[in-house]
Amino acid sequence: MLQSFTRNYEDNSTEAGFQFTFYCDLCQDGYKSSFIESENYKKNRGLRGLARGAGALGSLFGGRLSDLGYSLERGGDILSERFEGMSPEWQKEHEKALERGQNEARQHFNRCHGCHQWVCDACYNEDEMLCTNCAPRQEVTVAKARAEAMRRNIDEAAETATVWKGKLESKTVVCPACGKPAGAGKFCNNCGTSLALATCPKCGAKNAQGVRFCNECGASMTVSASSKCPSCGKDNPPGTKFCGNCGVKQ
Repeated sequence: MLQSFTRNYEDNSTEAGFQFTFYCDLCQDGYKSSFIESENYKKNRGLRGLARGAGALGSLFGGRLSDLGYSLERGGDILSERFEGMSPEWQKEHEKALERGQNEARQHFNRCHGCHQWVCDACYNEDEMLCTNCAPRQEVTVAKARAEAMRRNIDEAAETATVWKGKLESKTVVCPACGKPAGAGKFCNNCGTSLALATCPKCGAKNAQGVRFCNECGASMTVSASSKCPSCGKDNPPGTKFCGNCGVKQ
């Protein structure tokens, strides 16, 4: 009996029969051996149905939720307490069943010649006869390195990439009529109100619809859109410095 193989297992045996789960020392995936019904239990109890729930065939399955430290501490004290009171006949059956379970599970494990751990096929580099901790598979290592390099290249390209080429200009974000998001067009997506920018009556700067003061000069946006010439009374567009009718400075 190789202790290095049997130390990382779980005893699932009950009074009705015997079954064991053997775990990979690296990934903790496990193999559950076939259930062996106790002859002593059948003879004394005759309750064969209780043993059927454990399953008739061995099977491979994923890793446990418990950690590795717990799996390596399947001590004899715990097992002796669990099986205390079992008959000598049952104990003999248990020993034979464990040996049979070991032989069955051994087919699904490989011993690393470097660290001497027992590992599943997924954690074994068959070309080097070592576990993947001692000798990582070349193709896996290369693929992982390439993926990491590609991720770095993408991050570097993203930092220098120009992702927007629009013009930096004021836009009417909220419709002044319905109060909903205005959209990117010239008219509101919801009510059709014009989204043309308002012109400051003092400096002529363009401002979003609904603002009360010019974002360029601070003048009120609610004053008349035109200014009368103090000389001739002619209406002139906002921002006009000289009257278009008489030439007087505004």
